[in-house]
Amino acid sequence: MPVVSLAKIAASPAAAAGDFTVRVPCIYGKRLVSNRVFFGNSRRGSSVSHRVRNELQSPRVLGSVTDLSSDHSVENGHLPKGDSWAVHKFGGTCVGNSERIKDVADVVVNDASSRKLVVVSAMAKVTDMMYDLIHRAQSRDDSYLSALDAVLEKHRATALELLDGDELASFSARLHNDINNLKAMLRAIYIAGHATESFSDFVVGHGELWSAQMLAAVVRKSGLDCTWMDARDVLVVVPNSSNQVDPDFAESEKRLGKWFSQNSSAKVIIATGFIASTPENIPTTLKRDGSDFSAAIIGALFRSHQLTIWTDVDGVYSADPRKVSDAVILKTLSYQEAWEMSYFGANVLHPRTIIPVMKYDIPIVIRNIFNLSAPGTMICRQIEDEDGYKLDAPVKGFATIDNLALVNVEGTGMAGVPGTASAIFSAVKEVGANVIMISQASSEHSVCFAVPEKEVKAVSEALNSRFRQALAGGRLSQIEIIPNCSILAAVGQKMASTPGVSATFFNALAKANINIRAIAQGCSEFNITVVVKREDCIRALRAVHSRFYLSRTTLAMGIIGPGLIGGTLLDQIRDQAAVLKEEFKIDLRVIGITGSSKMLLSESGIDLSRWRELMKEEGESANIEKFTQYVKGNHFIPNSVMVDCTAEADIASCYYDWLLRGIHVVTPNKKANSGPLDQYLKVRDLQRKSYTHYFYEATVGAGLPIISTLRGLLETGDKILRIEGIFSGTLSYLFNNFVGARSFSDVVAEAKRAGFTEPDPRDDLSGTDVARKVTILARESGLKLDLDSLPVQSLVPKPLQACASAEEFMQKLPQFDEELSKQRQEAEAAGEVLRYVGVVDAVAKKGTVELKRYKKDHPFAQLSGADNIIAFTTKRYKEQPLIVRGPGAGAQVTAGGIFSDILRLAFYLGAPS
Repeated sequence: MPVVSLAKIAASPAAAAGDFTVRVPCIYGKRLVSNRVFFGNSRRGSSVSHRVRNELQSPRVLGSVTDLSSDHSVENGHLPKGDSWAVHKFGGTCVGNSERIKDVADVVVNDASSRKLVVVSAMAKVTDMMYDLIHRAQSRDDSYLSALDAVLEKHRATALELLDGDELASFSARLHNDINNLKAMLRAIYIAGHATESFSDFVVGHGELWSAQMLAAVVRKSGLDCTWMDARDVLVVVPNSSNQVDPDFAESEKRLGKWFSQNSSAKVIIATGFIASTPENIPTTLKRDGSDFSAAIIGALFRSHQLTIWTDVDGVYSADPRKVSDAVILKTLSYQEAWEMSYFGANVLHPRTIIPVMKYDIPIVIRNIFNLSAPGTMICRQIEDEDGYKLDAPVKGFATIDNLALVNVEGTGMAGVPGTASAIFSAVKEVGANVIMISQASSEHSVCFAVPEKEVKAVSEALNSRFRQALAGGRLSQIEIIPNCSILAAVGQKMASTPGVSATFFNALAKANINIRAIAQGCSEFNITVVVKREDCIRALRAVHSRFYLSRTTLAMGIIGPGLIGGTLLDQIRDQAAVLKEEFKIDLRVIGITGSSKMLLSESGIDLSRWRELMKEEGESANIEKFTQYVKGNHFIPNSVMVDCTAEADIASCYYDWLLRGIHVVTPNKKANSGPLDQYLKVRDLQRKSYTHYFYEATVGAGLPIISTLRGLLETGDKILRIEGIFSGTLSYLFNNFVGARSFSDVVAEAKRAGFTEPDPRDDLSGTDVARKVTILARESGLKLDLDSLPVQSLVPKPLQACASAEEFMQKLPQFDEELSKQRQEAEAAGEVLRYVGVVDAVAKKGTVELKRYKKDHPFAQLSGADNIIAFTTKRYKEQPLIVRGPGAGAQVTAGGIFSDILRLAFYLGAPS
């Protein structure tokens, strides 16, 4: 058979005429590698095609070395190692175009280290382009030629912007020679319809060769003695069983010495990342994202004083900043912490990067090429103080892995049976699935583990096949697949020595209403791992990050009823928002406002300085279900709360569903707690059993601490005997001013003009509002009272109850002044005053609402304006009741009471108090 070059035979029509043995001269560093490839005419049958495929899979491809580097000892001096060397690694984004390559060169030139070694990746997107070339060629898609032209043009254009003279001519010649060789290689792949791993590795590694040569030329332009290193001449790696590679440090160190003997004068070395050689001198790669690993191996070989990895972020974040806006840059990480975070998906390093540098205590610094002022993150051995105490926070960071499924194998027949776990994971291994997390109950009744969702079907089939007999016999009860899961991991080396970390972690998840499906923690306690629903993952991440880093406790708020009370609340939140963020780390994000006809929604938060205008301009038709889903569906804010500022029973009927869905509720609406007893008990029972909060302080005393005072008494073991009070600011005002010769109707008219009454004063005079408050307090005290069974003395004369309008009522009210004037005169004659009060008699287990007389020295007789007053008679406060007094009506104080409940919720959820 004739022997010809690959470029000629691949382009020749003769390639389709018969079988050929081809010897291919291939530039590989400074070595000449002989390659043999067989081509066959596909029309001659499948045996020829099969032979082509087998030959391309043969280890002989790229494997016959005819001229290697000499094995002479180092002639030009000893390879210097140690602190004189600084190693830098620049990723593809850093060398993405000519301007960025210049910036990288400036960083290299300005580094004061006496010797510098720089590892570079291919230009941004080039590795993807090279893999695409292989895919097109083996798919027999002729467009691989135009795609290769695009690769050529990208590097040619970049070189024209960076280089000139001899440097440009030299690089251009190498570039075109490489492109011609690649064209021939891709033609071979095209004909075979298949590419071996060796062929693929050889093709994709060219991006690093070109970027290293261009950067070296730019550094030389600054006057430094700089050369470039093809890492395939130095780095030797051995493929392992997990489709990864292990560095052969002994052979690599030997080859590095040989390489340096020929380049000992260079003070700056630009080395290719990602690529290496096998012990048989076959080109290979360190697999995807392997440039970091290259830099770590080279740093270890040189025993450098530091490895700096340059990226496009300011350092390692405490959590993914795209998911947690309050994520912070970590100043330091231990090697173990960085490894754990990278394993769990954090964008820190190639997971194996840490191993080579750990051996020699070489610190890794992560820095931003686009922000040189940022100090970055240092990864090193854990820092301790003089007393051996490990510094820094117990939890350093959080990471997540999405698109997982949980596999649960359980059955009573597993307990105490040796080899069950081995059989489970042997079956998983056979289908090549990656087990990310394992959790087993100590009873050995069940084993669960997480695998990528794309692999779970094969895992399920393998397990059901392996354990068919055990399932049929009942020794295993089920093999359950739980899809749509995510992993959340907390990482920190100091967790092992800090009590309470796990408690804080799980408490934060519970308060965010996150359900945990599985838990795993190693005895080293470097990480705590939980499996949660995918839809809950971001909320869970934000919740735990907020708890450990005291970043803002953010509430996604939906305000229902932007009327007088709701509007005043929105204005109060607007005025206080900056102080709450700065001093208390509380971010109240109003993402929805709804009235009866229109609602306004904003994922990032509504601008409260102009919410009224926005409601008019951008409001859409109100829909309470859509509104609820919007507030709850904001995955970027872990805690959501509905604030009901209405007096509507329809809205109050939604509370149970909201609490069930994990939405906290804050309200001044009395309808829920004074409505049907069974509904009230159902809501309170749910609230007690869950971590969802329900606050309603403003239902009784507006801004006064009535509910909290009552709870404090009960929780500390006191016993309520009687609660008596003036609960209506309107009725307080009326009877405080119903003195002298004034008629009752005149005082009512004055109160209406001043805005102290409802639009229809009958709503106040009927006593229903006071009755609702008495019912609420009775139920809080443990009594099972119904509103309908409560005796209420109405101040609305019976003949006026059917008046068609408020105006008609006000016109006719003076006709009935005589009766109340007579009661007032009788009271005054006895040295007493009239007061409209509500009473909870806990001993008799009843409540009343009525007009009563009190001595003028009684606290109830001392009120002024629209103040409320409530007296608690208890076992402890029997002789002298505990009294709470203050303004009990008005938009400002009521809104303030609601606001106080919202802040109380924030403190419960982790804000610093």
